[in-house]
Amino acid sequence: MSAPEAKAQELGFSLSDLLGRKTKRKSSGATGPKYRHPENAAVAWSGHGRKLGWFTDALPAGTKAAAVEI
Repeated sequence: MSAPEAKAQELGFSLSDLLGRKTKRKSSGATGPKYRHPENAAVAWSGHGRKLGWFTDALPAGTKAAAVEI
């Protein structure tokens, strides 16, 4: 706990109460898969980060993203 947070708590407030904003937000954790490989169900992609090769290859070949969406 930082010094300003400790002082605010000592006075009966939270730091976010005094500043009128939230302090740190916690991550909601990992997300599950959103897209599944059309030929190999064991391969999936969450839709976050770098696009996987099978996904980028499928789009110009005429496959719509919604077709491989879970």
